[in-house]
Amino acid sequence: MKVLIVDDEEMIRNVLREYVEFEGNEAFEAADGMEAVRLCRDNDYDVILMDVMMPKLDGFSAVKEIKKVKDIPVIMLSARGEEYDKLFGFEIGVDDYVTKPFSPKEVMARINAVTKRRSAGKDEPKNDVYKFEGLTVDMAGRNVYVDGEKAELTPKEYEILFYFVKNRGIALTREKLLMDVWGFDFYGDDRTVDTHIKMLRGNLKQYRKFIVTLRGLGYKFEV
Repeated sequence: MKVLIVDDEEMIRNVLREYVEFEGNEAFEAADGMEAVRLCRDNDYDVILMDVMMPKLDGFSAVKEIKKVKDIPVIMLSARGEEYDKLFGFEIGVDDYVTKPFSPKEVMARINAVTKRRSAGKDEPKNDVYKFEGLTVDMAGRNVYVDGEKAELTPKEYEILFYFVKNRGIALTREKLLMDVWGFDFYGDDRTVDTHIKMLRGNLKQYRKFIVTLRGLGYKFEV
């Protein structure tokens, strides 16, 4: 596995490199966001560890530029733990978020969890297209249409909707959603789930009715 470590602090890069290579992976480094974007344009990586606050180009901006050319899993590293920052990261396609100070072992566990989820997604059937009245969910193409018009969802909203469709008719707790959609030991709480589902419902327009709130429990996709 090839891991790109992006941080302006050399000491942090060295510590993460040591752990990444100790587990038999290849480690590559970038000291700022602009260097990370250049490396990703010319090379392929299995996962990126991206710091937020960096000179020249911050981590969020670097992720947006990278996502234009490559779909590489990203784990953000930051001393800023505000929920707004984390939600913004997920909206632009970040897979996970670790707040400094962190344990390198935890970072490695999250790398393994993120890459495992990505691999599992690639093994899923590629011909699944589901229609619920005027709502069309194309799993293979990662497209969602509302009355024939393409809905513009964030990466996390796609994941939530696809998870709902696969588990339609099943009551899902917020804890279950956090575990299966965001990954093991996710930092977040019920508000994270509720915020994303609120945005998803808005994009589904009248078909928001399919996402039913189960008071005191969670949600269910019911048609």
